[in-house]
Amino acid sequence: MLNNQVASHFLWGASTSANQIEGAWNEDGKGVSVIDTIATDFEKGVRVEVPSAFENEYYSSHKAVDFYHHYKEDIKMMGEMGLKAYRMSIAWTRIYPNGVEEEPNEDGLLFYDQVFNELTKYGIEPIVTISHYESPWYLAERGGWTNREMIDHYLKYCQKLFDRYHNQVKYWITFNEINCTLVDFGIRTAVGLNASIPSEINNEHTRYQALHHQFLASAKAVKMAHEIDPSLQIGCMIASMIGYPLTSRPMDVFATLQQQQMKNMFCSDVMIRGYYPSYSKRYFAEQGIEIKTLKEDAAILREGCVDFYSCSYYQSICVSGQNEGDALGKDKAAGNLISGFGVKNPYLEESEWGWQIDATGLRYLLNTVYDRYQLPIMIVENGLGAKDELIDGKVKDHYRIDYLKEHVAAMIEAIHDGVDVVGYMPWSAIDLVALSTGSVEKRYGFIYVDTNNHGEGSFKRYPKASYYWYRTVIDTNGRVLDSNALKIGDE
Repeated sequence: MLNNQVASHFLWGASTSANQIEGAWNEDGKGVSVIDTIATDFEKGVRVEVPSAFENEYYSSHKAVDFYHHYKEDIKMMGEMGLKAYRMSIAWTRIYPNGVEEEPNEDGLLFYDQVFNELTKYGIEPIVTISHYESPWYLAERGGWTNREMIDHYLKYCQKLFDRYHNQVKYWITFNEINCTLVDFGIRTAVGLNASIPSEINNEHTRYQALHHQFLASAKAVKMAHEIDPSLQIGCMIASMIGYPLTSRPMDVFATLQQQQMKNMFCSDVMIRGYYPSYSKRYFAEQGIEIKTLKEDAAILREGCVDFYSCSYYQSICVSGQNEGDALGKDKAAGNLISGFGVKNPYLEESEWGWQIDATGLRYLLNTVYDRYQLPIMIVENGLGAKDELIDGKVKDHYRIDYLKEHVAAMIEAIHDGVDVVGYMPWSAIDLVALSTGSVEKRYGFIYVDTNNHGEGSFKRYPKASYYWYRTVIDTNGRVLDSNALKIGDE
């Protein structure tokens, strides 16, 4: 039996994003972000095809769970849970409402001053995502990341954050799930285009051009941060899932390799190695993708490699070499934004939303990534969405405990394997607006918020059973994972 090898300084934490918890979407000088324009359809999920903002639609993110007015209470509960780290994001439009202002919005900066002060008070290390689907709508309407000038707007924002907060924030992530720029949701958040627009604009060329500009912006931000404060650590963040061949047929095995390269590894290859991988060149040639570059771009990428790898992990998928038939029809995988490239695994159970549960896949992913890059890894999203019930002030979410317990155990096995995992921040610290559904009823948090899909309720906070379970995990540095040994939620 191996001894537990989790380091004493391991960052046990939890995650959220500004647009999914803060609310107050138009208060204290905040401008309109891309996410503010994405409406909610409670039957189909988020609406990325809405033609214009705020016309006869409902927007769950506008109020969310009102962290903006409850942050002291929420951070206090995080501290009492024992969190050592909190992965969060800053809303770009709280700092530069339209993205083009010469001077920042001081009210927005003051809000995050107060958030960081509260985190310091409870000894919680902030891990800050600079851009979490939060681009200013003003810039998105003008082409967003398809325009190279977007880089300068982003860097102005970064410089203000680094200058202001470098003494309080050591860890930064440049873009959340940057590979999701390649899916329909990404065309909306990165480019400001509706997913239903004509293919001559909404195509892979547009997406990869936007992605190239994000790569350059990230690289320049890394270099800037290190010049401002050499102790700062800057990471990439990938929507990661491992893919298995659906069968042992060679066509399925090779299709899996190609899928993993372009969907799971491409962005981190560029951001960690500092150049476009060789496999991407054939793909671009065959798809007719020609990325506009400048002579200096190669040096920018090379000089701005990130310091660590971070990822979300919720599930694995299977990959088929077939183009048609059941494998890509009724058995298509459900899940997060990037999962649409896969099919269901017949050997896995799934959540009530159809997301397949595969803790071993996390261990597989961590080993694969570390073997490839040899950089520290943070898991900054991992969790189970479910319809929790509040009964007599308690939420007995043992299904969430079971999910997290299995994934923590798999992560610890990966650490035994020699993988340098430095932090685990499951999704989410508190209930929030789920990205895939645009609703609150698909709950992920350790803390229950008394509100419904329409923003009705007391907004009172309640610790769930998983809150007490995770507190024990943190207290024992991962040595106690068995929920049956605890009086969960009876405190």
